[in-house]
Amino acid sequence: MKKQKLVVILAILSFVLVVVGASILLSKNQGQQNANSQDHHMGQLKESEEKLNALVGKNAPDFTLYSYDNKKVTLSEYKGKKVVLFFTEGVMCYPACWNQIAAFGKDDIFKKEDTAVLTVVVDTKGEWDRAVKKMPELLSSEVLFDASKQVSEEYGVLALPSSMHKGQFPGHTYLVLDKEGIVKYVYDDPAMAVRNNELKAELEKLD
Repeated sequence: MKKQKLVVILAILSFVLVVVGASILLSKNQGQQNANSQDHHMGQLKESEEKLNALVGKNAPDFTLYSYDNKKVTLSEYKGKKVVLFFTEGVMCYPACWNQIAAFGKDDIFKKEDTAVLTVVVDTKGEWDRAVKKMPELLSSEVLFDASKQVSEEYGVLALPSSMHKGQFPGHTYLVLDKEGIVKYVYDDPAMAVRNNELKAELEKLD
């Protein structure tokens, strides 16, 4: 009887040791995966910030995208105007992004003859249809669709601090271009605020 009890006790101890060992191993693996994921995101962040900041003082990369009203828009055709580029999460970012976009259309300084604002989203037109029905004020701004994310990638805006979905969506990133198409100012805004006053100040520097 004592021998049987000893066998049972040893079996239980062996089982406990196996479970504890497996838990420790699983925890280590999970920790390593988390560390690798964090390193990956930090690498993306650094690369994106470097790419965006490197644009200052250079010609903004040219692109052609379609607007909400199916107009083909080419950035280089805006030479002669000061341009604000706003890369944003778009439809999924309600209400912050929507308010930022709508705010451009309510501010007279962005309606001046020598000024243009282009909002770039990675949404589809169908997704934007639903947004416009909910907030018609969005129609007051020129929205361009970068569904392939190629332009957003080229500008380095997919993994900045303001992006809540690193590598998939832009966040809240502004660029100001002078009349020659040179990038004069970049700003990534994790606070997701309306930045019209700051942008006005940067535009006034170009007069």
